[in-house]
Parts: sequence; C-alpha cells; structure tokens
Amino acid sequence: MSSYVDRNTRRTLIVSGSRVSLESVVLAFWAGETPETICQAYPSLTLEQVYGAIAYYLVHRDHVDAELATQETEAHYLREGARTRNADPRSRLADARATRP
Repeated sequence: MSSYVDRNTRRTLIVSGSRVSLESVVLAFWAGETPETICQAYPSLTLEQVYGAIAYYLVHRDHVDAELATQETEAHYLREGARTRNADPRSRLADARATRP
C-alpha cells in the first residue's frame, strides 16, 4: 500500500503502525484541523504519520472517498439491522423507563 497507510484485519484503511483509521485523520483534516492538532487528538500518531496519511489521501482521493462511502453505507445497513433485531428489547426498556416513578 504505502509506508503511511495500511489495512487492518478488517480491511479498513489505517495509519501504518497505529490503530487510527485513515478516515479519522481525513475527517479532521477536512474539518480544518492542522496536522499538529490531529497529533494532539491522536497522541499515538507522529507528525510524520499524519502528514503521510494526508498526502496518501490527497494522491488517492477518489479511491479513498469511494471506499469510505462504501464503508458508511455498510455501517448504516448494519445499524438498521441491529435496530430491527433489537426492537423488542428496546421497546421493553423504553416502557420500563416510562413506568418508573
């Protein structure tokens, strides 16, 4: 892949040598965070790793954006499935809260 971006066992893009997702760095970058403030938010990352991850993203932007969009769609379906499977326990919990003094 690159010396700054790798994939974890779930095939998610991460900053090499860390457990921080590339998505986390990219979202902070697009929110206007500087590499220095991103390092403060993720102390396990070095400034070199953050700059490298941002450079990787900018070079491979179309591919990374498409992959992140796919991951978000999959996460949405997983959340919806969990809500459906857990609808009964959730309604029982809401009922119990409502009847609590």
